Amino acid sequence: MNPFRFAFRRLPLRLLMLGFLLAAVGATGTAQAQQKDSFRIAWSIYVGWMPWGFGADSGIVDRWAEKYGIDIEIVQINDYIESINLYTAGAFDGVTVTNMDALTIPAAGGVDTTALIVGDFSDGNDGLILKGTDRLEDVRGRNVHLVELSVSHYLLARALDSAGMTERDIRVVNTSDADIVGAFGSRDVEAVVTWNPQLGEIRSRDDAHVVFDSSQIPGEIMDLLVVNTAVLEANPALGKALTGAWYEIMEVMRGDDEAGREARAAMGEAGGTDLAGYEAQLASTRMFYDASDAVAFVTGEGPIETMEKVRQFAFEHGLLGERAPSPDFVGIEFADGSILGSPDNVQFRFSAEYMQMAADGEL
Repeated sequence: MNPFRFAFRRLPLRLLMLGFLLAAVGATGTAQAQQKDSFRIAWSIYVGWMPWGFGADSGIVDRWAEKYGIDIEIVQINDYIESINLYTAGAFDGVTVTNMDALTIPAAGGVDTTALIVGDFSDGNDGLILKGTDRLEDVRGRNVHLVELSVSHYLLARALDSAGMTERDIRVVNTSDADIVGAFGSRDVEAVVTWNPQLGEIRSRDDAHVVFDSSQIPGEIMDLLVVNTAVLEANPALGKALTGAWYEIMEVMRGDDEAGREARAAMGEAGGTDLAGYEAQLASTRMFYDASDAVAFVTGEGPIETMEKVRQFAFEHGLLGERAPSPDFVGIEFADGSILGSPDNVQFRFSAEYMQMAADGEL
């Protein structure tokens, strides 16, 4: 079981599924907006999303669903991008996703999507590694191996910008996450961008130097649980049950007692590692264990500033679709009601409503 975000399939899947997704959105939009009592949430293996698997296995999700008179099925999808495509096509009511992918896949595809829970952000889990030098400026002129059009690509763009460079100063070589460690070991590969645990494995080499990582752009690579906006509006019980379950899981897994260690060990084992390995990944992840911390983050200026950078990157790389004449094509609404982009085509929303309920003890 591969515990990483599989972004290398993004471009082929987007092209192959475009017609199907557009048809599916039109066919399912009305049905999704109706009140119902059964829901499906897709998740994939990554440090910040392992709690959903634990929540399902431990019965926490079921208890919260029962409290609100609904049924919630938590479904693991082994391919991250496939999980987002399935959500976009209407097969799921929600999905675990990064902020960039939420914008460029469902939102850009016309599926109005709400970030219900901001669970964490990468705080060193993603990095640019150079061979034989610890100077970021030395990346100039090199081939940089990474998962193209993924958060690694976004991190590279931010690293280059910090040093007064652009992608014209390097050459991107698309390399799958499964091959990235082996690639760095070859003589002719001098630069890679990747995420943990591959990042940790590569940086342990004597000739490897992490010259830029996500701790230098805090809050920009967010890990979210998003849900279909129409489904949420018609079924607030879903938002309450999912949010209540999430913060109960957070309370368990953060503990330094036997229950907390057992929970983290279970998450590590499910992700292909152990307690120590999972805790190492958590160390470079800024988890929002408290709902109040998540609310403070999502209502601050950070998400607005981040999504301005993300939407510019997405447009420049053609990720908003062929119909997008500018970065303003997709509207992004924030917790304070402000909007980036078109107010007539808001398809991605950050909400603090249900996290605030959790913070106030109202769930």
